[in-house]
Amino acid sequence: MDKSYKVGIIGATGAVGAAMIQVLHDRKFPVAELHLFASERSAGKTLITPYGGKTVELFSVESAREMDFVFLAVSGDFAKEFAPQISAEGGAIVIDNSSAFRYDDAIPLVVPEINPEAIGDSKLIANPNCTTAILAVALYPLYKKFGLKRVIVSTYQATSGAGAEGMEELKTETAHYLAGEKVSNKIFSYPIPFNLIPQIDKFQENGYTKEEMKVTWETRKIFGNPNLAISCTAVRIPTFRAHSEAITIETEKPITPAEAQEILSRTPGVKLVDNPEKQEYPMPINATKQYDVEAGRIRQSLVFGENGLDFFVCGDQILKGAALNAVQIAEVIIA
Repeated sequence: MDKSYKVGIIGATGAVGAAMIQVLHDRKFPVAELHLFASERSAGKTLITPYGGKTVELFSVESAREMDFVFLAVSGDFAKEFAPQISAEGGAIVIDNSSAFRYDDAIPLVVPEINPEAIGDSKLIANPNCTTAILAVALYPLYKKFGLKRVIVSTYQATSGAGAEGMEELKTETAHYLAGEKVSNKIFSYPIPFNLIPQIDKFQENGYTKEEMKVTWETRKIFGNPNLAISCTAVRIPTFRAHSEAITIETEKPITPAEAQEILSRTPGVKLVDNPEKQEYPMPINATKQYDVEAGRIRQSLVFGENGLDFFVCGDQILKGAALNAVQIAEVIIA
């Protein structure tokens, strides 16, 4: 890594964009120049970063194409319009955090611990949905060794999944609730303090939400198995950060908790936290701001017997679910 690179971030004023800057710095990515791009609304602002004060530049395709890498932490509509232009011949390598290209067969969808080879010579790479990335990094090593017939996932997703505004709504409305004042909602479909909302994104014709279907579609693509039977129920919960997921699997080969623990204890990107006697298990409070996905509560399934397990994972969806995974993709490319 003796070469250094011109890096652009579009959407640097948001939670994921800010995390991308921090991850690039913390992982010592070889940044020669860092350029932060935004719309007219944010252009001209100065952001304090680990690289010093940076003035946000007005985005243009021409300026973005001068970068070596461009990280997109913006809407899917923006990505659809501009990512192909930025990454066209002679332009930058674009790593997109939106859902714009995840289901396009021509665009690689990558979790570096699982399918780095999918990147190939592509100059436009999609980052998976946060829930998918957290699930996949813990699920894949078990899939590889024991095969999977069925996967059933229930998610407990933090308000930061809806961005900085989601966290702010939780904070503000919880204060209103505790003060005995009227509680309202703008970001979420119902008030979030002391509540659970079993809807994330819009309902689809099959009764699942789009967030739930993202887990199915993306896991199949990342694993290279279009027929994997996977079902998800996604729930928003009143925490600030880090998503949790309860996972039930039916495997093709017999599997024991001890075998799963041994595999996950040496899986890159996973931290085994599984000691019930000491009340040690994955929790958002511990997974927050950590690179690794915590895995624990591993036990033999009472439904699928020797060919099944239940377990629980927690991961920081702003990091492994977004910023960290994107930077790891860039690390694979320069390596």
